[in-house]
Amino acid sequence: MIRDKAFYRNILRLSLPAAFQALMSLVVVMADNVMVASLDPLGLSLAAVSQSNAVTNFVNASLTGLAGGGVVLVAQYWGKRDMARIKPVCAAITTACIGLALAVTALVLLFPAQVLRLVISGKEREITALALQYLPILCLSYLPFALTAAMIGMLRGVEVVRVTLYATAVSLITNITLNYILIFGKLGLPALGVRGAAIATVLARLIEAAVVAYYLFFRQQALPLRPRDLARHRRWAWQDYARYGLPVGLTDAQWALVGMLKMVIIGQMGRVMINAVAVTDMLFNLGTLFTFSLAGGAAVVVGKAVGAGDYALVHAYSRTIQGMFLIIGVVMSLVVFLLRWPFIGLYGLEGQTAALTASMVAICAPTLIGTTYHASCFVGINRGAGDSRFVMLVDMICGWLVVLPLAALSAFVLHLPLQWIYFMTRIDQTFKWIIAWLRLRGDRWIHNVTREAAP
Repeated sequence: MIRDKAFYRNILRLSLPAAFQALMSLVVVMADNVMVASLDPLGLSLAAVSQSNAVTNFVNASLTGLAGGGVVLVAQYWGKRDMARIKPVCAAITTACIGLALAVTALVLLFPAQVLRLVISGKEREITALALQYLPILCLSYLPFALTAAMIGMLRGVEVVRVTLYATAVSLITNITLNYILIFGKLGLPALGVRGAAIATVLARLIEAAVVAYYLFFRQQALPLRPRDLARHRRWAWQDYARYGLPVGLTDAQWALVGMLKMVIIGQMGRVMINAVAVTDMLFNLGTLFTFSLAGGAAVVVGKAVGAGDYALVHAYSRTIQGMFLIIGVVMSLVVFLLRWPFIGLYGLEGQTAALTASMVAICAPTLIGTTYHASCFVGINRGAGDSRFVMLVDMICGWLVVLPLAALSAFVLHLPLQWIYFMTRIDQTFKWIIAWLRLRGDRWIHNVTREAAP
């Protein structure tokens, strides 16, 4: 175990702003859902928004993954203080994020009904009608979020994280305020319902991107970058990003796609199941937001050590991080279990939906221990050490060959109780930690992905 207090301070310094950002983002989504849930007693609006957000979650996770893949390269070059190679990597990250955002936005705008049909049963016509008012507007937020994700990823790679606090605070205040005004029609404006929620999100994302861009180009000094640098591409940077960074993006993208397909299964189970899953997922996201943020900080620390060539220190970091996250997992599992009823009460759910939600949380809360441990490895240690292709392979096998088949089998063939269908969507969290532990034995997971000579 690492005894140097500077190690823990550094991880916390890198991860706490990201954790705060994730927390505030979830608070915004939760406030959005609580406001939307009050629009009708049957929860049709909440179902429409939560199922539409299955598409948005897929896009946002994919964009965060593309940016996170670049962090691996940026952090290792930062460890070598090779600024000349960092800039072309940043150009590749930005272009990849923008390209994905534009493609999905165009798809949603051109075929909104077909996209929503993937996540909402054709029988739920009222929910679909509300979702058609929401998603085509919301998709306009994908491009500004792509820019924000890319820029924050670059800065995190060079250990600049303060901007996350600024951007998150501005986005939080803007989104919640606009949600209240536009959803319910305050200050003399018409009540727009779910459309108001979508418009508020778009405006908040635009302001957030502007704040981050200003900080990146005009305030911080660690990464001397100008807008024109993001248009200067180098073949070697794209080759390295495709080899070491893109697998991280593909891992998150394909896992987000698995998540969306799980919501496709959930969407066939009816309104009660849709709303119960929306609340349960929100609570579990709150239970793991610090985990994934801390793992992101660990990835930078590990990547910097790998880039500097200090592999003994990398191993010491690995052992310490695993121990930290095991303790965090146990604590968060207990917290989520104990807070399930107060949290459910925030949404004012009807009796059947509330009872189902509480049952799902109770059954699945222990899986947060496995989630937290393997996140420390896959998202933190392995990615920071350049072992992203192995992580991608594990996630693909678990998602496509285990989770989705078992979830579909339990829902459409075995017709298991709804809470156990939900458990099957998380079944991989009970065994992936074993794979993570085995991988970190030995040295096969350490890959220095930097190039030796500056261009």
